[in-house]
Amino acid sequence: MSDKLLVIGEIRDGVLRNVTFEAIAAAKKIDADGEIVGVVCGDQELEAQAQEMIYYGADRVVTVAHENLKTYTSEGYSQAIMAVIEDESPSGIVMGHTAVGKDLTPKLASKLDSGLISDATDIEVDGEDVTFIRPIYSGKAFEKKVIEDGLTFVTIRPNNIPALDRDDSRNGEVESKDVDVTDLRTVIKDVIRKASDGVDLSEANVIVAGGRGVKSADGFKPLYELADVLGGAVGASRGACDADYCDYSLQIGQTGKVVTPDLYFAVGISGAIQHLAGMSNSKVIVAINKDPEANIFNVADYGIVGDLFEVVPMLIEEVKKLKGINV
Repeated sequence: MSDKLLVIGEIRDGVLRNVTFEAIAAAKKIDADGEIVGVVCGDQELEAQAQEMIYYGADRVVTVAHENLKTYTSEGYSQAIMAVIEDESPSGIVMGHTAVGKDLTPKLASKLDSGLISDATDIEVDGEDVTFIRPIYSGKAFEKKVIEDGLTFVTIRPNNIPALDRDDSRNGEVESKDVDVTDLRTVIKDVIRKASDGVDLSEANVIVAGGRGVKSADGFKPLYELADVLGGAVGASRGACDADYCDYSLQIGQTGKVVTPDLYFAVGISGAIQHLAGMSNSKVIVAINKDPEANIFNVADYGIVGDLFEVVPMLIEEVKKLKGINV
């Protein structure tokens, strides 16, 4: 194919999100011989982030720095990225299917009069033919999409397409582009984060999620400890959030986050269809529930029938032993 593809990077707290590197790998999959051009936006020096994209496979990177790009707004970022698109005239654009990606890419597609394939979980390549696979009906089925004409514009679901190995020896040009980002109708004065510190839930390889069976906010404490020793993140069902055991920023499901970790612990979660829609494509699912008839066991790879307040501390102890941590 040998065309040019733009990969829109996403920065959080000054650091590129992992899905940016996965998007680079996806772009390489779409066109192994094409030029991969990264794009990053912010309000300060972006050289370090640009170099990181190059280490992960980008051939060169365009940075756009402006005071109005300090915090994401669809107006500001679309102005900046459209200016890069007009200069580069790419044959394709790839970005992560994150909260930012889901907000920004439809706006760009509309401006470009282009189609958009969203939430792709895999890419199949057969010669010149590229097929995108995405889940439908809350993950119960998958559809295959082929772009027959026009721009290849796609967002990829985090934690599905592995990033390429980091190569510190790679070199590439970093170009700074001046864009006058003006006339913003929305101005972000401050950002108050309600999500917990640590591993980002949507990109975590290990997730420990609690449901109503956790019984209280204090009941989540062992889950946080298990997630911590496993290097993972804590999530929750809507029932747990509705019961005020935790913040809604942790909600996984049809009306929450969709996650696909390598390992998912469903702790005290019955397995309502709305929750399964957000986690059923996890690679390995471990269910812990007192009810042997709970629906969660129908999708679990491993099931533990027992009291979570007995089982979870035992798991923490065993993991610590395996890792050589003093119990």
